[in-house]
Amino acid sequence: MDRGMPGSTSHRGRLTVDVRREGASAVLTPDGELDHHTAEVLREPLEQALASGCGRLVVDCSRLEFCDSTGLNVLLGARLKAEAAGGGVHLANMQPVVARVLEITGAGAVFTLHETLADALAGSSDS
Repeated sequence: MDRGMPGSTSHRGRLTVDVRREGASAVLTPDGELDHHTAEVLREPLEQALASGCGRLVVDCSRLEFCDSTGLNVLLGARLKAEAAGGGVHLANMQPVVARVLEITGAGAVFTLHETLADALAGSSDS
């Protein structure tokens, strides 16, 4: 299976993930549906960002159209690893369908949530 060149946009069918560095944060922007079939597409760049020493991960959810329990588990796993490294996972621009998953599961309480990406990046001095 060809996963593309290092540093390229990850993709597998219904999900792509753009990754960039913004100061002390790695900003990941998933675009599409995060589910059982596409979870690795987000898990891989999250883990790469952590492995590169970036403990502060900002996930821009503005283009995330769907998230099931597998996708939520990817985010929760990244949160645990980021916190163990002294950082955290920040979720920004939550779409209603994704916000509802976090609300129903109670997972919204364990993430730092931001209305906008700018708000998430403005708080880059905290974890």
